[in-house]
Amino acid sequence: MERRIEDYALIGNTHTAALIGRDGSVDWLCLPRFDSDACFAALLGDADNGHWRIAPEGEIKAVRRHYLPGTLVLETEFETAGGTVALLDFMPPQPDRDEDRADLVRIVEGRRGRVDLSMDLVLRFGYGAIVPWVRRTDDGLSAIAGPEAVALRTPVPLHGEAFHTRAAFTVAAGERTPFTLIWHRSHLPAAPTEDADALLAETEAWWRAWSGQCQYDGPWREAVERSLITLKGLTYGPTGGIAAAATTSLPEKIGGERNWDYRFCWLRDSAFTLYALLSAGYREEAEAWRHWLVRAVAGMPAQLQIMYGLAGERRLDEWEVPWLAGFEGSRPVRIGNGAHGQCQLDVFGEVLDSLHIARRSGITRDDDGWRVQRALVKHLETIWHTADHGLWEMRGPPRHFTHSKVMAWVAFDRAVQAVEQCGVDGPVERWRELARRIHAEVCEKGFDAKRNSFVQYYGAKHTDAALLLIPQVGFLPPEDPRVVGTVEAVERELSMDGGLLRRYPTEPELDGLPPGEGCFVACAFWLVDAKVMLGRHEEARELFERLLELRNDVGLLAEEYDPVARRQLGNVPQAFSHVALVNSAHNLARAAGPARKRAQAPGGHEAQRSGD
Repeated sequence: MERRIEDYALIGNTHTAALIGRDGSVDWLCLPRFDSDACFAALLGDADNGHWRIAPEGEIKAVRRHYLPGTLVLETEFETAGGTVALLDFMPPQPDRDEDRADLVRIVEGRRGRVDLSMDLVLRFGYGAIVPWVRRTDDGLSAIAGPEAVALRTPVPLHGEAFHTRAAFTVAAGERTPFTLIWHRSHLPAAPTEDADALLAETEAWWRAWSGQCQYDGPWREAVERSLITLKGLTYGPTGGIAAAATTSLPEKIGGERNWDYRFCWLRDSAFTLYALLSAGYREEAEAWRHWLVRAVAGMPAQLQIMYGLAGERRLDEWEVPWLAGFEGSRPVRIGNGAHGQCQLDVFGEVLDSLHIARRSGITRDDDGWRVQRALVKHLETIWHTADHGLWEMRGPPRHFTHSKVMAWVAFDRAVQAVEQCGVDGPVERWRELARRIHAEVCEKGFDAKRNSFVQYYGAKHTDAALLLIPQVGFLPPEDPRVVGTVEAVERELSMDGGLLRRYPTEPELDGLPPGEGCFVACAFWLVDAKVMLGRHEEARELFERLLELRNDVGLLAEEYDPVARRQLGNVPQAFSHVALVNSAHNLARAAGPARKRAQAPGGHEAQRSGD
C-alpha cells in the first residue's frame, strides 16, 4: 500500500520510539535509544529492511485508530467481513525499568466475530543491513547480531520462511493475544516475560498521571495535551534532552535530497520548549531540559555546537546509507548531521534567553550555570560581527543573517538583565553598549526602508519567516512600523495556500541545495503569534484552527506540509511543530501568552530604543 508520512503514529518509552503505520506495521524502531541503529527500517526502504506487521488476512473494510485518552498507547481497529479486532501498541515507560532493556508490546483484542490474522516479523539490525541469527525458544524466538539481541514472546506458534518469521492465528470476540518484543544486550540474558495486560495497565496509568498535570485550560485542550504528550514521548528520560524528531531522512521534498537526521537536541529549540513546558505546568521537565542545556554547552565557548546528542554528545558525524532506497525514493538517507559543526550565532541568544526564562520562572539558579553563561557571552563579544550559516543551517556560503544578529542582541540583553535583576556579577555597561551597537547595525543594515521590511541577510532583497520573531524576543515592540511591515512582507512573499509559510526562497546559491521544499509548520504558528501581538486576534484564531487541521488522524505534526499535494513532509513527529502549537494556543487563550511575556522582559524595550 502507498505510505504517507501522516500514516504513521508514535509510541515510545522516554528512551526511544517506534512508528506504526495504519496497516499495523512497525516500520521504524531504533533500540535502545532514539539515535541507535534501527532494527526496523522499512520506513526508509522496504519490508526486507525490517518491519513487524500484525493485521487481518484478506480484505480490510475499515481502519480506525486513536490514542487511549491521555496516553501514548495506540489503538488501531480493523473491521473485516468476519469481525472486528483492535491492535493495542505501546512501550512501557523506562524511568524505573532496566536501561539495558526496551519492550514493545502488541495485544490483539477480539471485538466482534472471528478474524483471521497474520504476523510478519523481519528483524534487520544496522539500519536494515544485518540479518540476525534467529533461534526458536519455548515461548517465541531469540535473534542475535553482535552486541544486540531481541526476544519475541508470544503464545502464537511461529515459523521461519525466507528469513522472515511468520504466524497465522485467529482471534474471536473477547479473546486477547499478546506479543512482546524485548531488546537486550546480547551478552546478557533476556528479561523474564511480564504479563502484557499488566504492562498495559501500568503504561496507561503512568501516562494519565503525567498528562493529568497539564494546566492548560483553554479551548484547544485536546490539541495542547496531545502535543505535550508527544514532546514527552520525544524526551530522553535519563538526561532530560528532547529529540527534535523520532526519525531521520524523511524528505522535505519528495524525491529530493533535503533529508536530514533529526534524532538529536537543538539548542535553538530550548527557549520555545521551556515556554511550552512551563506554561503548561511541567516544571520538572523544564528543569531537566535546563540542566541538560547547561551540561551540553559547558566547556570552551569557541566549541559551542548548535546541536548535541541525547546525553550531550558532540560527535554527530554525518554519513549516508547506500542500501536504503529512501522514503518514496528520496535519497540520500543520512545518519548523523553535518550541520553540528556550523557556526550559527543565533544559538548564543537562544541559550541566554532560555536560562533567563528559567531564572525568571524560579527554576533553581546555580553559580556554575552563570559562569558558563558569562563565558559564552565573553566569546560572543569577539564573534558577533562575523558571518554565519543562520537559523536554517544553510549549506551555502556564510552570510550576515539578520535573525542571527537579532539573537546576538538577545544574548547581551539577557546578560544585562541577569545582572540587574538577579544580582549576578558581570560587565553590564560593556554588554549594554554591545547590545546598543548590534541593535543599531541591524536596524541600519538588516532593514530595507524601500520595502519597509527586515530582510534575510544584510543586502538581501527577500525576507525570511524567522523575522517574525523580532517582536517575540523583544528586539522591537509589535506596534513598531518596521515590525508591521516585516509581518506583511513575510505574508506577501512567503505565504502559500491556507496561511502556510515557506521559510525563505530556496535557491542553490543561497543554501547550496536544489530548490523546493514544503512549508515549515512552526513558521505558520509564529505568524499566529505575530498576529496576536499586532492585535489581529480573529485572523490569528482562524489561522491557528486551520493549522490544527494539518495534524494527522492521531494528532501528530511533521516538520513541513505540502499545501498542493496536501501531505506532511519532513521528519515526524517534529518537536518544534508541537512546541509552536502549544505556545500559540497559550498566546491565543490568554491576553499575555508566552510570546508577549517573552517580549515584555523587563528592560528589553529601553535597550531597543537606545539602538534606534
